Amino acid sequence: MNIAQAKEEIKHSVEAYLKKDAKGNYRIPVIRQRPILMMGPPGIGKTQIMEQIAEECGIGLVAYTITHHTRQSAVGLPMIEHMNYEGQQFAVTEYTMSEIIAGIYRLMKETGKREGILFIDEINCVSETLTPAMLQFLQCKTFGNQPIPAGWIIVAAGNPPEYNKSVREFDLVTLDRVRYLTIEADLEAWMNYAADQHVHGVILSYLKLRPKNFYRIRADVDGQRFVTARGWEDLSALLLAYEEIGVNVTEEMIGEYLRDPQIAEDFYAYYELYRKYQDDYGIPEILQGHVEKAVYARLLQAQLDERIAVVYLILDALKEPLTALYETKNFVGSAESDRMAQELENVFDFMEDAFLDGDGQEMLIFIMGLTMCKEAAVFLAIHPLERYRKYNEQYLSDQRRTKLLQEIHS
Repeated sequence: MNIAQAKEEIKHSVEAYLKKDAKGNYRIPVIRQRPILMMGPPGIGKTQIMEQIAEECGIGLVAYTITHHTRQSAVGLPMIEHMNYEGQQFAVTEYTMSEIIAGIYRLMKETGKREGILFIDEINCVSETLTPAMLQFLQCKTFGNQPIPAGWIIVAAGNPPEYNKSVREFDLVTLDRVRYLTIEADLEAWMNYAADQHVHGVILSYLKLRPKNFYRIRADVDGQRFVTARGWEDLSALLLAYEEIGVNVTEEMIGEYLRDPQIAEDFYAYYELYRKYQDDYGIPEILQGHVEKAVYARLLQAQLDERIAVVYLILDALKEPLTALYETKNFVGSAESDRMAQELENVFDFMEDAFLDGDGQEMLIFIMGLTMCKEAAVFLAIHPLERYRKYNEQYLSDQRRTKLLQEIHS
């Protein structure tokens, strides 16, 4: 399954596990609440979906990467207690509270949230000394002699052995006590997430045209070469910051995030073109409805990658004012909201005139971009645009949408 499907599956499980009966008892007893184990390649967004699930369910989240822990911090430190058995006193080894369990109680105290998710990442990459504790954790829901508090759901994640040499296999007893989800990198699911997170339009545009470069891990004589979803999202944040403060983007900088030289070089070349298109096409003028005839003439002769770049440049230009309206809740009766509505009408005029009345790939990408941007979706719900409704319905057909996307990627 892809990461979006995994999110829905885990969210439904959390809701089911936390459902209570009339007496206030969990409908599924804690002993039957299997920990969820996600297994998938690194950098595809496993941690991000846990944050989203916790927020959407209104519960707490405590997350740890277990490879950063020692046995003592995970299990607790040994201490000596004295016990009396049948009139004799014995020294017995006990353990202090695990740092991880303490983290749950700390969050409960700080937030007042009594239920939540305990997320443990890289669970199958622990050291040999910590492996028994991890098996005990999954099988018995305890760290050392401390149980996970009631109302806290265990979710763990790991990487398949082809991505990490230190991976340890789980035994049958452990696997029989967890819900095992296999997750794969999926571009379309990530693109939907990325649009909502305002990932830079140049990245979205590039990956529409080069989908095979979204996620790649390979080895050659020079070592590991890799590009991950995490790398694209982190690169986006730096690109936006560099552009805001006026710092030049270099191929070397891109290569620090995209650890495959061929992809880094290709993306840098595309980024340079994207910035050039921004100037050549006069994106602000398109929003204002003042488009020169030369722009239409150039687009008529342009290749697909250039046309798609223009669409994403327009979407990027719309994000800033839409976000400002969303954050101020200034959607109705303001000069800003009226201007936004007019700019959207102007853009639809341009899209129809430039791209053959919108009957193709460019309009599909534009409509999808508006739909997946929460700020745009809220604005369009308050200010319905007939053309948005028409094209949105036109592209609702899964068969037509799939065909157009295949044409873009071919």
